[in-house]
Amino acid sequence: MKSTSSLSLIAGAVALAAVTGFAVLNEPSGGDTAEARTAARLPVERTSLLCPAPGLSDLSETAYTAFTPTGGSGGSTAAGTAELLSSAKDGEAKSDGKSDGKDKKGKGEKDKGDKPVVSLKEPGKPATGKASGADSPALIGTATGRLAPGWTAQQTTTIEAGDGRGLLGISCTVPDTDFWFPAASTAKSREDYVHLTNPDDTAAVADIELYGPDGSLKSDVGEGITVPAGSGVRVLISTLTSKAADDVTVHVTTRTGRVGAAVRTSDDKTGSDWLTASAEPAGTLVLPGIPADATSVRLVAFAPGDDDADLGLKLLGKSGAVTPAGHEELHVKSHMTAGMDLKDITRGEAGSLMLVPSEKSRATPVVAALRVVRGKGDEQEVAYIPATGPVGARATVADNRSKGSVLSLTAPGAAGTVKVTASAGSGGGTPVSKTYKIAAGTTTAVTPPAPTGLKGTYALTVETQSGGPVHAARTLTEKVNGIQMFTVQTLPDDRGTVEVPTARQDLSVLDD
Repeated sequence: MKSTSSLSLIAGAVALAAVTGFAVLNEPSGGDTAEARTAARLPVERTSLLCPAPGLSDLSETAYTAFTPTGGSGGSTAAGTAELLSSAKDGEAKSDGKSDGKDKKGKGEKDKGDKPVVSLKEPGKPATGKASGADSPALIGTATGRLAPGWTAQQTTTIEAGDGRGLLGISCTVPDTDFWFPAASTAKSREDYVHLTNPDDTAAVADIELYGPDGSLKSDVGEGITVPAGSGVRVLISTLTSKAADDVTVHVTTRTGRVGAAVRTSDDKTGSDWLTASAEPAGTLVLPGIPADATSVRLVAFAPGDDDADLGLKLLGKSGAVTPAGHEELHVKSHMTAGMDLKDITRGEAGSLMLVPSEKSRATPVVAALRVVRGKGDEQEVAYIPATGPVGARATVADNRSKGSVLSLTAPGAAGTVKVTASAGSGGGTPVSKTYKIAAGTTTAVTPPAPTGLKGTYALTVETQSGGPVHAARTLTEKVNGIQMFTVQTLPDDRGTVEVPTARQDLSVLDD
């Protein structure tokens, strides 16, 4: 008789992969055959996204856009749903690690009868929603069925005046248990908050660690932060340490449960924006989409392992890769945050930064992000570009407008070809597609295609066609009170499909 426990393991892994998009099944020893190693790619059947509370300003206006690309159902006929719902009211973590957040009923739970802020009805056409004021809560979203593969949501907030002014954009994040945020700060001119959102029905417990130029900024306050079920918590990172540091790396982990995490930065001179998590630690990193007119670019990197990292810098521009004069290398000590002022590195030409090991035989994993400033004097505005993975099979960014969108595509290795599709507009329009070939070691910045007869906003989907990996970022610009406010979102693979082990025989029948 065959082992029912082995069959249960296989079935469980297949189910987990189809629902979450993340599953690994290790073969037993002795089963290393080509047939056993075969796998099929199936579309995910359920996706979660978390949008942090928009901000702390009464002057804020926030637009939400949700979108699922067409062609991601894999033949599924399940209609599915995709909704972004208000969480319980966000609270601010206190020194005991507990949150003061409560909803309107004071129970710490969202109102089950709340109408969704955004409800997506069909693939291929964006759905939108709005919020205003400082009391707007975080949003918790779930997509199922044919709306799940590739589902994305964009949160874009405009704050016209005040210290937190700016165009704050973020692609709503997938819940996880581990996040790295280089380029945060505890300097007196900064007010940076870590936003944690818990999508589940039980409380999560998170830890926040800070690392400055001299190593760990130890504090007991960042340990054991409770994030209530279905709620959001924000933590002012300068309250976690008494030391002011311009460059700080924030590490968020969970002891129990999972959260969505993002850092909202605010600076006295340059305004505010969202800092999203860097790609996982790696020896080589790509940070795409530095605007051509950047007046100041600062690189911040962190080595989480026990070894120091020596990194070579390469600027990938329109004509090829160059080593920026005076900024050839960056030394990053183990468990210490390193920063480098690259000034106006792009010099009028859009580009991307690639970090590579100075010695090929010694690739020490690092995380990194860029702080990018445009404008001068009172018209300065800031945005952040974290290291990101390639677009892979497909990646999408929502909330593109008729004007103000720039798409940056970079091929750090071999040349690559991608297809860019502009979806129908949220209020109408016909999709269009265009193919771009990116030469090896270059960045191509383009005004992306827009749907014919566009009404409302639209989504851009980038699909790899051939060649080497391509990394991408979208810059969104909006002129407010004479200031060119902007925000940058990277486009990593949407993980709309997952590799599922293929059974070698019919598992529905067991032999006696």
